[in-house]
Amino acid sequence: MKRTFWIMLATLLMLSMALPGCSPSGGGTITVAMDATWPPFEYVDETTQEIVGLDVDLIRAIAEKEGLEIELVNVPWDSLLAGMANCQYDVSISAMTITPERAEQFAFSDPYFAAGQIVVVQASNTTINGKDDLAGYTVGVQLGTTGDIEAQNMPGVTVKNYDDIGLAYQDLMNGQIDAVIADNPLALGYVGQNPDLLKAVGEVFTDEYYGIAVCKENTELLAQINRGLAAVKAEGLIDELTLQWIVGEGQ
Repeated sequence: MKRTFWIMLATLLMLSMALPGCSPSGGGTITVAMDATWPPFEYVDETTQEIVGLDVDLIRAIAEKEGLEIELVNVPWDSLLAGMANCQYDVSISAMTITPERAEQFAFSDPYFAAGQIVVVQASNTTINGKDDLAGYTVGVQLGTTGDIEAQNMPGVTVKNYDDIGLAYQDLMNGQIDAVIADNPLALGYVGQNPDLLKAVGEVFTDEYYGIAVCKENTELLAQINRGLAAVKAEGLIDELTLQWIVGEGQ
């Protein structure tokens, strides 16, 4: 009986260790969720099929500073938010704006990038000169983003949601919608790649900051992320990545 008891106890202990959950700090692989449709912060390189971008380089630098082993996971935006809320993923860095609503569901690191919303239209458009001119027009946004939230609150605007912001810009260039609202760095990237077809109009009209989301249960991991982020900031890495990925458009 004793032998049977100890075998059962050992089996239970092994099973408990195998149960899924947030990766412990200092051990195991940290899952990092990204919606890789948001260049130049995260997108899939067509040649290598790997996720690349400013956020990718930043989280890898932070992980190296803190001795963390990470695995990048490409998931749709809605699934990413839900997965972070229930700690399906340990971390998310995905050009994510820090908002009070999101901060109730998961923790945020210190801010690492300032970004706000801006309007993009066709280069030939002379009637839309900023957000106040959007009434009566159809505006493309990525579903569930702060651009979506802003557009929904604009009187007289018809909002068209996209799972991939790149499809919104494609429809804009094809004349199927009238404007796109998105984060300024992203918008400038698309304008820079298509200067004959697109232009940004008006001023950046929101104050937003990107943060790294962390499973709310894992306060130790949050401390590691903040410590690593502070270290790479002090070394000037954010400025370097901005020059590489935004000013230089990742090339």
